[in-house]
Amino acid sequence: MTAVRLEPFRWWHIDDVLPIEADLFGAEKWSPAMFWSELANGHHYRVAVDSDGSVLGYAGLAGVPPDEVWVQNIAVRRDAQRRGVGRVLLEELLAEAVRRDARSTLLEVAVDNVAAQRLYATYGFEPVGVRRGYYQPSNTDALVMRRDAEPTGDGPHDHG
Repeated sequence: MTAVRLEPFRWWHIDDVLPIEADLFGAEKWSPAMFWSELANGHHYRVAVDSDGSVLGYAGLAGVPPDEVWVQNIAVRRDAQRRGVGRVLLEELLAEAVRRDARSTLLEVAVDNVAAQRLYATYGFEPVGVRRGYYQPSNTDALVMRRDAEPTGDGPHDHG
């Protein structure tokens, strides 16, 4: 596993993540304005940084607890993949969902991205639906996956 440090995603990271976004997502990449909007709306975003300060990946979480939060994206630079960076980013988003007392965490993943689906499944995400033609312009379907929060045992209906 790579020594990775997580930092808050700030506006100055946008230029660093755009080449990663373009490489991984091609025509479906997010624009700079989309990243600016996510940050301006106060969504929870983190960058994974290598020991030399270079950005290895990024991830974001949005939503309105206590109901549900959504993983907006998780992306890891190609040359840093399969080294645990995505796992570290996902664990940070899931920890934030717990801090926000979210009942459910949801995400969309391309139906052909089996590696990501496997990773999410190891963290308790289960398929709950399909969004036809979600990713444009490729018209690729998205699998919607959900992970429900663990009961805390301190609610009015819990008898522990």
